[in-house]
Amino acid sequence: MNLENIGLQVPTILLPNPKIDLTRWAVIACDQYTSQAEYWNKVGEKVGDAPSTLRLTFPEIYLEDDDKEERIGKINQAMSQYLADGTLVEQMPGFMLVDRKTSHAESRKGLVVALDLEQYDFSVGSKTLIRATEGTIVERLPPRIKVRENAEIELPHIMVLIDDPEKTVIEPLFELPLEKIYDVDLMLNGGHIKGYLIDNPSQISAIANAISRLAGPEINSPTADRDILLYAMGDGNHSFATAKAIWEKNKAEADDKQAIMGHPSRHALVELVNLHDEGLEFEAIHRVLFKSSPGNVLEKMERYFLNDGIELFLKVCNSMEEAKEIAFGQTQYRVHAIPFLAQDSFGVALIKNPKLTLEVASLQAFLDDFLKHNPAAELDYIHGEDAVAELSAQPGSIGFLLPALSKFHLFKSIAQDGALPRKTFSMGEADEKRFYLECRKITL
Repeated sequence: MNLENIGLQVPTILLPNPKIDLTRWAVIACDQYTSQAEYWNKVGEKVGDAPSTLRLTFPEIYLEDDDKEERIGKINQAMSQYLADGTLVEQMPGFMLVDRKTSHAESRKGLVVALDLEQYDFSVGSKTLIRATEGTIVERLPPRIKVRENAEIELPHIMVLIDDPEKTVIEPLFELPLEKIYDVDLMLNGGHIKGYLIDNPSQISAIANAISRLAGPEINSPTADRDILLYAMGDGNHSFATAKAIWEKNKAEADDKQAIMGHPSRHALVELVNLHDEGLEFEAIHRVLFKSSPGNVLEKMERYFLNDGIELFLKVCNSMEEAKEIAFGQTQYRVHAIPFLAQDSFGVALIKNPKLTLEVASLQAFLDDFLKHNPAAELDYIHGEDAVAELSAQPGSIGFLLPALSKFHLFKSIAQDGALPRKTFSMGEADEKRFYLECRKITL
């Protein structure tokens, strides 16, 4: 099987040497807990002075700090040090089969592979094998590019979905006699993870053939003639887009256009997850506006939809539970019901005959307009209703709760309508996100 045809590469994974404490090494994805400094303070306390992926990544809660350049410099230094002093050790080329236990799921299975960035395009209307599931905000890429552009290694928090209802790709691998490479508890309610290296050529070939069957016979057609959605971005869409931007820059600047096609930056390390895995649940991503009077936000919300010819009714409630019961029990045709909560108020925004299909699309359209006209306001995307309640209780804040998207509608929606509004869904709760563990060199 030609791996390039299905956008796949067998990576050479780097892992910490056996003396490293993996519990302190593994840290959650950098785009989590972006408004909760106490979480990252606890991570720093847990890690102490031990080797850790905390020193190799840039938690996004710090992206607006004044020491960005200094922090990036320290990240690059740590990468060089870990490569030079034997902290990181090359494994045999192969895939890493992982089994993650979280506080919400007994098992979520995945396969760490490298995907071909030549087979990915986040542009609207893209027909590539690998597609974005949400709108890519190009303006969000420069700070991420700054972190990656001089990095020697990559660490994936990217999770990519495959649509495999018969469970032919990942699940059968757990029946094989594989060597366990790691078996570790993850910090701060992160659960537990086990990893098994798959480096046997016949096993790798069987995986490739199974993925090819998911694509169907059209996979053998010329690239320009086919319209196959084989991989859908789950988590880490902007990180994958950042890798794509770096790859395109490297291609454009290369003197030898043929040789550059073998450069390691052409591929990005990701974890494949089957959409039909019982341990995978889609959770809603909620919104919290900061530095904004809740009353003013709701007034502007009414005016925004009225100006668009859409009726909006704001119903006041006595509690968040009452607001949720009204919203999520909503059965009227063509009504979007979105609970909101602030320091001393609760309610539901009822949008009648909305122009957009999803609640998140209607809300995000308003929030984007509000931020455009209120530049001092800040918006964050929050996992978990408890976190929304805590943050919305702060003066000058208002939170909006959104329903979860059915995961079984994802591939069909992307194939038919293209990318969803950004931050439409989350693969699990915040503490279920991918922890950094595996690394891969992206320089020669």
